[in-house]
Amino acid sequence: MNDLSAILTPEYFSIILLPALIAGIAVSLCASLLGVSLVLKRCSMIGDGLSHVGYGTLCIAIAMGWAPMQVTIPVVILAAYILLRLSESDQVRGDTAIALFSTSAMALGILVSSKANLTTDVSHYMFGSILTMSKSEVILSVILSICVVLVYALCYDKIFAVTFDENFARATGLNVRFYNLLIAVLTAVTVVLGMMLMGALLISSLMIFPAVTAMRLCKSFRKVILAAVLISVSCFLLGLLLSLWMDAAVGACVIIVNLTVFLLSSLLRMLLQKRHHTT
Repeated sequence: MNDLSAILTPEYFSIILLPALIAGIAVSLCASLLGVSLVLKRCSMIGDGLSHVGYGTLCIAIAMGWAPMQVTIPVVILAAYILLRLSESDQVRGDTAIALFSTSAMALGILVSSKANLTTDVSHYMFGSILTMSKSEVILSVILSICVVLVYALCYDKIFAVTFDENFARATGLNVRFYNLLIAVLTAVTVVLGMMLMGALLISSLMIFPAVTAMRLCKSFRKVILAAVLISVSCFLLGLLLSLWMDAAVGACVIIVNLTVFLLSSLLRMLLQKRHHTT
């Protein structure tokens, strides 16, 4: 265990912790917004599949000497589009397409990183290492997170319609395919940004846990969105403090805090339902 007062010096806070806080809050906000739609549409695993594609692309980009984030974002967006089109066809089921993409990309990334001796260089993309993010990565994360939030806010009504009833939305003349693609693209961007925070293995959990926890506490879509944002950001801050205190991985601590909050919310809901049935 670490003494937090000895760690959180002004120099440490301004140089290392403040950029991590800014990037982590931005990514947590995006993940919670998109997580609600993904859970309701039963597409939760798309985040996991895209993170594996992102990891494979990052390994190749680093091995080739390219800018990792700038190369990975468009590739993962393209993968999201392909997955969406495959899920709409009758030849390959959506979950099957995700499994094919994710395992192939992950295997390719591991193969490239091992042959190029990049195991140490890419390990923080696998497990997350937000405290080692560069200034350019933090700036890119914040800019893209703002773009995700703005697009989500501007298209909120359309995303709401597509999330709950695609057939009704299509009957009203809404371009369902376009807004499904928009959700997939925003998810792809968030996944790539979140890989530095949570790692490829845990980023999908950052989307799922706040959403399912909020759904246990609230009923309306708007309240679920707001609750998910609050839960996601709060769990990130608590997880970051826990990781500093325990000298442990940030991503793992954030998920453990999310799991704890989810279990407590489930217990609270069960007690309230039991009380309602007895009165």
